[in-house]
Amino acid sequence: MSPTTSREALRGPTTDRPNNVVESPALEWLWKYLADVPHPQVLDCGSAKPQTIDVLLRRGSKVHVADIVSPVQRDDPRFWKRGKKVAVFLEEEFLAQIPKIPPDSLHVIFCWHLLDLLPREALPAVVGRLFPCLQPGGVLFCLLREAYLKQGADLSWSLESVTGLAAGGEGHKPFSYSVVSGRDLERLLPEGSVKSFLTRSGRREVLVLK
Repeated sequence: MSPTTSREALRGPTTDRPNNVVESPALEWLWKYLADVPHPQVLDCGSAKPQTIDVLLRRGSKVHVADIVSPVQRDDPRFWKRGKKVAVFLEEEFLAQIPKIPPDSLHVIFCWHLLDLLPREALPAVVGRLFPCLQPGGVLFCLLREAYLKQGADLSWSLESVTGLAAGGEGHKPFSYSVVSGRDLERLLPEGSVKSFLTRSGRREVLVLK
């Protein structure tokens, strides 16, 4: 999906909010941090629900979409070489799905549970492709599961307001890989500054500032 900048792309106001909307302390911090940025450049790495686009456009954002979350949720065969004993994740093929966004151009990247869904050996290449797209002072937003949260890999996340998160889907699919800790993120992105917000849902809301 190409960058969305037109007000004609806005939906009408939403009157009904899903029951599963939760207020996000990380989003509250994020938008206060960007309060002086009138038109933030935003990349959504998920399926970009219409409500998400609506919220971001009303905030004045210029929105880019590259859904690289859904393919790993459904184990897209394009990104796997499966032998009799070993399955190999094809990093180059996966990275080719990310649009060529200029370095130092984005204010925010929403990657949702992407880091929880990818094989651990693929994380350095993926964050190494995304993080340079942020401007100095830009923010990578992600959700990371706690160890006791075993299921929910199939949920799709969206914005219901600038500070409200909603999840769609059944949430029954188990996570396949080990937990990504804050220390893991610091090792993956030593140039970043990690801020974590604990929730009661079994997830951490994590911001990595460039």
